[in-house]
Amino acid sequence: MQTQDKPAIDKKLPATQITKRDYTPEEYLALEEKAIDKSEYHDGEIIPMPGGTTNHNKLALNFCRKFPLTINDQDYEIFINDVRLWVSPIRRYFYPDIMVIQGEPIYQGSNQTIVTNPFLIIEVLSSSTKDYDRGGKFLYYRSIPEFREYILIDQYSYHIEQFAKNSNNKWVLTEYDSEDAILALESVEFQMPLRDIYERIVFEAIEAEMDELADEIQE
Repeated sequence: MQTQDKPAIDKKLPATQITKRDYTPEEYLALEEKAIDKSEYHDGEIIPMPGGTTNHNKLALNFCRKFPLTINDQDYEIFINDVRLWVSPIRRYFYPDIMVIQGEPIYQGSNQTIVTNPFLIIEVLSSSTKDYDRGGKFLYYRSIPEFREYILIDQYSYHIEQFAKNSNNKWVLTEYDSEDAILALESVEFQMPLRDIYERIVFEAIEAEMDELADEIQE
């Protein structure tokens, strides 16, 4: 897949860049080590990340708790959002909500906080990032050679979007819309009921948070 140095889709990022100067990856990593809040790196630009809700955190943890580390005698590693992902073809660092790696992680250099080879990535959608997660971020993730499956979890209702790469290298979308539905992963032999993924999630609380945020924006 051909990529441009600064594709137009960057204009749709969920946050503004800190400054117009270009940073090297080394400068970004040095700043990130000292930073209180996390930021991503997009080919010279440092992009601050929005904070997540408690339900966002619960959904990610529920998936991690249910996913086994050994399936059919194959070992897997699962990482939650403190581990960075380096996508070298497009010079970007990301903090995916969840990454799953088959076998051993391939690190960038000797730094064990940065991995490069997830085959499965899960993002929990929020109102501020959902368009980016579905669009530009998914486009960037697809430049990872090992990447085969992308799961988007809605935190406002029972809804999951599953993008799986088939044998013809085509990405196929499957959607799940009810508490009784079962998410069947395509890249690994494992199923997970939505009931388990959404355990202890109270949608009314999320709606209240969104109403409060909308009121703050209007003010």
